[in-house]
Amino acid sequence: MMRGLEKFNKLVDAFEKLPTVGRKSALRFAYHLVLNDTFSAMKLSNAIESAIKSIRKCERCGALSEHEICDICLDERRDGAKICVVESAKDIFILEEHKLFDGKYFVLCNLDETTLEQLEKIVKEGAKELIFALTPSLANDALIMYIEDKLKMYALQFTKIAQGVPTGVHLENVDMLSLSKALEARTKI
Repeated sequence: MMRGLEKFNKLVDAFEKLPTVGRKSALRFAYHLVLNDTFSAMKLSNAIESAIKSIRKCERCGALSEHEICDICLDERRDGAKICVVESAKDIFILEEHKLFDGKYFVLCNLDETTLEQLEKIVKEGAKELIFALTPSLANDALIMYIEDKLKMYALQFTKIAQGVPTGVHLENVDMLSLSKALEARTKI
C-alpha cells in the first residue's frame, strides 16, 4: 500500500473483497476507474447504490426482486405445477438466461422451519413436481431425502437434475461420484 493514498487503497481493498478478484485485478479496476474513466466510475457507484436500496428477496420464493413478490411468481403463464428448487437466487439467472425452465422456483439457501413452511405453502398451491437443481453432493442428497420425507403426504413427484459425465470430458478427468452416478443413470440408446 502506498502512503498518502488511503482512499485509493480503500477502493483497491473493496474490489479485492469481490469473488474471484485478486490484488492485481483490484489494482487495475481502481486505477482505470479513478484515472481513465471517471464517468463509468460514477455510473457504477450509482448503480450499486440503487441496487442495494431497491433489490430484496422475493417473499414467496426467495429470488431477487424489486418488489415483495418477483415477476416469475406473479407470471400466470408459468407452470405452477413444477417447482425448481435451487441453492441460490443466482442459479435462477442461469436457468432463465437460457430459457431452460417454464415453471416456478424456490431458493433453498438454508433449511430451517420457516423455509420448509414456505416451501410447503407453495406445494399446497398446486405443485405436482419438485425438481431439485442442487449441486451434486452427499449433503444435498441427504437434504433432498429430508425434504421428501417432510412433504411425503402430498401427491408430489420428486426429481433432481441429471448428473454424470460432462460433454467433452475424458473419463480419466471425471471424479468417481460423477462417474458412479452416470453409470447408475445410464439411458437406453
